Amino acid sequence: MSDRRSAPSDNPKRVRVVLASQSPRRRQLLSLIGIEHEVRPANIDESYLEGEEPRAHAIRLARRKAAVIAVSDAVTIGSDTIVVVDGDVLGKPRDEDEAVRMLRRLSGRSHTVITAVAVHWQETMVSDAEEVGVTFRTLSDVDIRAYIATGEPMDKAGAYGIQGYGATIVERVDGDYFAVMGLPLNRLARLLESLGLVYPFGPVRVAHGAAIE
Repeated sequence: MSDRRSAPSDNPKRVRVVLASQSPRRRQLLSLIGIEHEVRPANIDESYLEGEEPRAHAIRLARRKAAVIAVSDAVTIGSDTIVVVDGDVLGKPRDEDEAVRMLRRLSGRSHTVITAVAVHWQETMVSDAEEVGVTFRTLSDVDIRAYIATGEPMDKAGAYGIQGYGATIVERVDGDYFAVMGLPLNRLARLLESLGLVYPFGPVRVAHGAAIE
């Protein structure tokens, strides 16, 4: 007869998670670490405020995305990624000519990627941002035109995606690679923890002893 005792029955409650983004990269990253989630894109005005610094801008947009989608019974995650070079913010290119200009500007040098993440849970919002240095190899105009022809640059800040063809033009990443993809996973886990939630290498749960409203 075995004297093995049963595991406690008070398994922490799983929490519903909503991603306020239609980005396939962010969806992929949450799935990669086992966080089941729903997708509810937040359509907001992403214009800059006068005098707004790039980091503050990214955090404001991440918080706004989470806020407009937030529901009382779920964790809502908002995120925003921007590319900064020489103090200028490079958004998504409006057309191929602008993509060419962006890639020429980034060629053979370093820039900064800022990804902010905000988490809303039970009327509380927390947020932070990762800043990552990225260095490109020198690109010829032939390289740039061929890369643009793939279509990959056209829906991405700075006109490149590190997780696709763009991986071959990046020489160095100084910081959180996943932040460059669009969602700083370690930072996200710490923000969840600050709200009384836990990431037990799987679905998000309420920490033991935390109140559920």
